[in-house]
Amino acid sequence: MTAPQTVTPHLVVRDASAAIDFYKQALGASEAVRMPAEDGKRLLHAEIQVDGARIFLADHFPEYCAQHGDEAVMPPNELKGTAVTMHLEVQDCDAAVARAKAAGAIVTMEPWDAFWGARYARIVDPFGHSWSFAHPLAT
Repeated sequence: MTAPQTVTPHLVVRDASAAIDFYKQALGASEAVRMPAEDGKRLLHAEIQVDGARIFLADHFPEYCAQHGDEAVMPPNELKGTAVTMHLEVQDCDAAVARAKAAGAIVTMEPWDAFWGARYARIVDPFGHSWSFAHPLAT
């Protein structure tokens, strides 16, 4: 039996619906939950699954953040960077990067054979979030 996931990334973006579409195309994500906001445009909450891992995402709601004193939660594009990279173990790093790039990601580190024994690469998605991909090198 697999242990339950105890840490779940919660991504904040501008245009969560477009982000879901991107993650489906780029990462093979499946959509599990979509909760629209009262304005009918933004999403209060959504959940996708990537290889069985849950990832939450939502649109940025500056009006709610200010009201609750949580102005630090912003999309990476507005922060002009991110301090977090989501990492995915994949079957084929090169193929994962090619798929993400074809969907609109920017490759920030081309696949390479890393000294720790993995084929490794990084991308930034159109919403400013950083992702890395790796698979073990044959020994």
